[in-house]
Parts: sequence; C-alpha cells; structure tokens
Amino acid sequence: MPPLFAASDMHGHRTEFRDALHEAGLIDAAGDWCGADARLWLLGDYFDRGPDGLGIVDDIRRLNAQSGGNVRALLGNHEVFLLAAHRFGTDPVPGWPLSEGGYYGAWRLYGGRENDLRGLTPDHLGWLATLPALTVADDHLLTHCDSTAYLEFGATLTAVNDHVIGALASSDPYIWLHLWSRFCGRGDLRSPAAVDKLLSAYGGSAIVHGHSTLLSHFGLTPAQAVSAHRYTGGRVIAIDGGVFEGGRILVTRLT
Repeated sequence: MPPLFAASDMHGHRTEFRDALHEAGLIDAAGDWCGADARLWLLGDYFDRGPDGLGIVDDIRRLNAQSGGNVRALLGNHEVFLLAAHRFGTDPVPGWPLSEGGYYGAWRLYGGRENDLRGLTPDHLGWLATLPALTVADDHLLTHCDSTAYLEFGATLTAVNDHVIGALASSDPYIWLHLWSRFCGRGDLRSPAAVDKLLSAYGGSAIVHGHSTLLSHFGLTPAQAVSAHRYTGGRVIAIDGGVFEGGRILVTRLT
C-alpha cells in the first residue's frame, strides 16, 4: 500500500511548509511533487499568523494536480475564520463576546493577514467551501481539532462533512457562529471515553489531529517537538509542531 503522510497547521509559513515536504521526500527542490504514489493529507489551518496562507493553498492545489489527486486537505478553524471575515466583514454579531468589528475583527484578533483576505479569488473560495472536516485513511481518523464537537454535526463522516459544507454556504451569521465555536474546541481526546466516541462514530483505530500545538498544549520544547506525539494509550497522534511559536511543521508518516 502506498505510504500515507499527514501535516497540519502551516499558518501562512509557506517556506517552512515547502522545506518540510522536501525533507520528507515528497517534493523536489523546485517545489514539484516527487512522492510517486504516496498520499498526503493536510489537516487544516493554512492561514493566519504567517505571511502567505494563500500561497500555501495554491501549493496544495498544485501538488494535488501533480500527484494525481494524492494530496488532499481538511478544513481547519482558521479557514472558517477567514471565510467568515470575507462573508460578513465588520457586521456586528449581537451577543458574541468577540463582536467588536464582527467576524472581521475576530479574524484579525486571531492573526488574520490582510493580503490573504484581499487575494481571495472565487476559485479559492469555491475550493475552501467544499473541504471536508473529517476523513478516514488507512484506519486513521483524520481531524483538525482534538475535540468531540464534530459529534454535534452528525453521526457519520458523510453527515458531518455535509453539515459543515452546508453551514459554509449559509448567510445566517448564527449558523457560522456555531461552526466557528465548535471548530475551536480542544483537549477532549485526553479522555479514553472521548476517543472511543469518535472512533465508534466515524471509524478508524487511531485519531490524528492538529490544532493544539506540541509546545503550548503538550508542554514540549522546540527541541523536543521534532516528531508526532502519541497519547491516550497511543490511540491519538498530535502533529501540530507549532511553527508560529518557534517550532516546526511536522510531515508525519502514518503508514
């Protein structure tokens, strides 16, 4: 079976993303796919906190074409943030603690970069709005967040992904608020019962996620956070190396 890789949380750090893929043997020095039949899943958060989120999205889409569809991407919370800022701008969201400046103000608070917002094209928007939230590959449940909030979206993979895509097509700011808040959840997967719930609902025998950095949320130093971190009896694999915190982008071979 062809090898399966995953990476997450590039946060606009395009050069570091390319360096990590090159080190893993998946792209050549020119940035083109050389991974043969290997598969690569990106687990979200391509934007914010770094200079070139759109460049990362362009790279992912180009590599998908070059690899014959073997490079795929999930939706992360920062994609939701950017899309909300684009759709609603500074319109107020009554009753929301972060309502000053609306979704645009909150997106900026979370590290949004104006060049990404200004550079969005209809093609970018169409691609982002159809990204899945979850998938299973080689018995690994791939997610962005280390959260059980996905269960609020549906009882099956298809139901979750259909719900999220439907929410992204909505013009109701409160539907977006529910999506935004649930995509921010973290820390649930330290509980064996929570892991059981997700795996029972969506399949797989292990969960792979980004979102919570190995530095801030698992207490590792940059020198320690050089590979994926397994926890909860080895059934959960955290792969966010915290590039925006002085860490690195981890391209992790799963199979």
